[in-house]
Amino acid sequence: MGIDTGTNDKPSTSTVHFNVSRLRGHTWNRLKLVAGVLAAEQTESSAQEASLLLDDLDVLEQYWAFPGVSAVRRLRERLEANEVVSFSNGVRSFVRDLSSEAFRSDPEISFNALKDEDERTESDNRGRTNQKYFEVLFVENMSSDEEFSLKKTLAEIRDPLEEFAYDLVVARTFQDALIALALNSNIQACVIRYGPPYASENAAGLLKEFIGPVLDSASSDWSENARGPALGRLVAQFRPEVDRYYVTDTPVSNLKDSTIENFRRIFYRKEDFQELHLTIIRGIKERYATPFFSALKEYSKKPTGVFHAMPISRGNSVFKSRWIRDFGDFYGRNMFLAETSATTGGLDSLLQPTGSLKQAQEHAARAFGSQKTFFVTNGTSTSNKVVVQALVAPGDLVLIDRDCHKSHHYGLVLSGAYPVYLDSYPLEEYSMYGAVPIAHIKEKLAALASAGRLDRVKMLLLTNCTFDGLVYNVERVMEEVLAIKPDIVFLWDEAWFAFAGFSHVYRQRTAMYVARKLSEKYRSEEYREAYRLACEKAGGGTDPIPGMPDPDKVRIRVYATQSTHKTLSSFRQGSMIHIWDEDFQRRSEASFHEAYMTHISTSPNYQILGSLDVGRRQVEFEGFELVEKSVELAMLLRAKITDHPKLRKYFDVLTAGDLIPAEHRNSGLGEYYNVDTGWNRMEEAWAHDDIALDPTKINLFVGRTGVDGDTFKNRFLMDKFGIQINKTSRNTVLFMTNIGTTRGSLAYLIRVLLQIVDELETGLESMNAEERSLHVASVRSLTHEVPPLPDFSRFHASFQAIPGLPGGNLREAYFLAYDDDRCEYATFEACDGLMASGREIVSASFVIPYPPGFPVLVPGQVLSPEILAFLIALDVKEIHGYEHELGLRIFTDVALGRQRTGTAMAGAMMTSTPSKTGTNK
Repeated sequence: MGIDTGTNDKPSTSTVHFNVSRLRGHTWNRLKLVAGVLAAEQTESSAQEASLLLDDLDVLEQYWAFPGVSAVRRLRERLEANEVVSFSNGVRSFVRDLSSEAFRSDPEISFNALKDEDERTESDNRGRTNQKYFEVLFVENMSSDEEFSLKKTLAEIRDPLEEFAYDLVVARTFQDALIALALNSNIQACVIRYGPPYASENAAGLLKEFIGPVLDSASSDWSENARGPALGRLVAQFRPEVDRYYVTDTPVSNLKDSTIENFRRIFYRKEDFQELHLTIIRGIKERYATPFFSALKEYSKKPTGVFHAMPISRGNSVFKSRWIRDFGDFYGRNMFLAETSATTGGLDSLLQPTGSLKQAQEHAARAFGSQKTFFVTNGTSTSNKVVVQALVAPGDLVLIDRDCHKSHHYGLVLSGAYPVYLDSYPLEEYSMYGAVPIAHIKEKLAALASAGRLDRVKMLLLTNCTFDGLVYNVERVMEEVLAIKPDIVFLWDEAWFAFAGFSHVYRQRTAMYVARKLSEKYRSEEYREAYRLACEKAGGGTDPIPGMPDPDKVRIRVYATQSTHKTLSSFRQGSMIHIWDEDFQRRSEASFHEAYMTHISTSPNYQILGSLDVGRRQVEFEGFELVEKSVELAMLLRAKITDHPKLRKYFDVLTAGDLIPAEHRNSGLGEYYNVDTGWNRMEEAWAHDDIALDPTKINLFVGRTGVDGDTFKNRFLMDKFGIQINKTSRNTVLFMTNIGTTRGSLAYLIRVLLQIVDELETGLESMNAEERSLHVASVRSLTHEVPPLPDFSRFHASFQAIPGLPGGNLREAYFLAYDDDRCEYATFEACDGLMASGREIVSASFVIPYPPGFPVLVPGQVLSPEILAFLIALDVKEIHGYEHELGLRIFTDVALGRQRTGTAMAGAMMTSTPSKTGTNK
């Protein structure tokens, strides 16, 4: 990560910096300023401050190869020798190379960091080499001389023409190794040599606030022989992408299977550096490989004759045209050279991969921590329908978040499963919904269990994270639900959360991480004994133990769908399905492949597939760094708006306390940044709270401007300044940072917000009395007169699976609406009158207002007074399923009367017939 080039003059203490990257950047920049003053004036105060800053860098640079702690000590020598000009030049050179990240593209900069200008040879100044630079962490308690010898030996072995080049970071203790992994994103491999000492001198002091959660995961009670394997396990937990190697004298016969499995390779000859070097490079090459993208590039270079579909292939129909050549000029020749219908010649079939696509998906499974991963080229809307159709059948019950993406609702229509809608808690002040409380899920399960319907419950479907950044405690949800229904399938819609697997804080709330963790936990003897004791304490009854599934019954069956293109590098519609299903081969594989065949195109876009392959490579090497950077930028945006008096006059950044009720925040953390106290650490909340807030989703409350969210987005942000945002509510706009967000774009956004405020204030000053009165009324409406947010009402009796119980026949209502004679239209005003006369109004279609962007009504649902009031108060231009001239499409009374008779007969049959639904899935 490039150094922060800001010139903040605050003291370099951790309390004023969000992360160590900011602290490190500030310290180097402050040192550059002080060194410049020192070179010009040589004041005693400047020399003292420079020495204190070097003390901080002595701690920080232990964990990076460039410039590294040796360079800091060399600078100190120059300072103490009063070589102030040389000192200033050296500091300026390091800051320049850190800021530009030149050392990454020209590793010679790193390898020669300690040389003076006159010591550098011609080969040292050969310019950019374009080698891929990374760093290797060596964990061993070695002396400075031994460290120098190790670096010298490995430098002599490396091939200057190699595609990859690395430098070393040496950690002399167990804790130092963990600190280095937590701070240094350049580390791509870790070599643990024997059992290092445990404690680090840096565990307290400058870094304490930043590294506490990492160090808390380790134990000083581990013996020296156990520390090497234990550190390997923690590396896999905190940085799973990092290649792990172990050097030991323990005979193979005495090594535990878990130790052998956790390391890529175990070495026994300490002096065999050539083999170690080659193994490190090989590990990097394996991760760097992009099987399908590379095959696609090779194919595009081959001369071919096209006697198949696609005239556009090779660009023949484009570049020879007199009329559409500009199309080809815009995209370039490579795009068309890679367009083909071929599945041979190194390419592969997405529907039945055996070669490069199969390998690419296996690499993705490794990167995202799944057992299996499938690529999808027509978006997560399709991924969702594939999973739903694969796993649930007509009559199955699916507990589903009511405000999830519409593709899930349509998936239930296709499958014929009955949705049991779950209500998220309302955030009426901001006209948005939150997340589904765990207690609400358990209430629905308890109601179904009491009615003898628990056997029909097949799936829990939740969105994680939500549009607005609310993230479930996935582990807690799964444990509580599995205790009640141990064979339930979980579908986590992670459309906006693909990046989360590459940050330790975020990863703990991802589907695949928790699936692996619980799978291992429930198979352990420790858990089995804990469950036995809990049963004894409960009196040995048949009631489930809260949060503790029966280890003899529980099955971990977890699916996650991700819109790779939304938060990672992929072309639009690039999506992945990740699977951790202990019963996949036995129960679901055949049905999954049938559903996949049903929905996936036989002509998938190869460019999208190639981008998924490359996007996977990127996050395996850069994901840790880029996610940290996107969080850092989000935090800086939050702080800037909160700190700036002109911005906070009209805007509020919504906090965890605003969006998550206190009962779901066990940590008590209400905000990440406070004007008076500075930064709060998010790790505690993310480790313990039922619901956490993703800081990269920045909801800006704009109610005090008197401008509604949709108008603010279109008239101000987009039309005037070209700023794209994703979502609005009645009085908020949502900004997001991602791995492509830059500091420049952040600065531009702040400038735009300030300019909008200036325009608003200019407009206010020119208003006459009547206009000002209207403005005040608009502000009052957006800040105080908020419409109530309705819950899901109920399915009409005609479409209830069992009268009086959760679950509705969505599919039947959907297809009943195909008969125009059974439907009619009614405006909102007409609906109000009909409801007042005692008629039940039942929707014949999905009604989806934008915002909020999810179905407020589904086919077969009763229109409640609360829902009608909400629709009237929304005042949005876009409502799918509502014809402005005709109104809502609803079922006629005659249609409902006929349907009710048929439903009653079907319900009687269902209650008297044992369920066989989904037994093969």
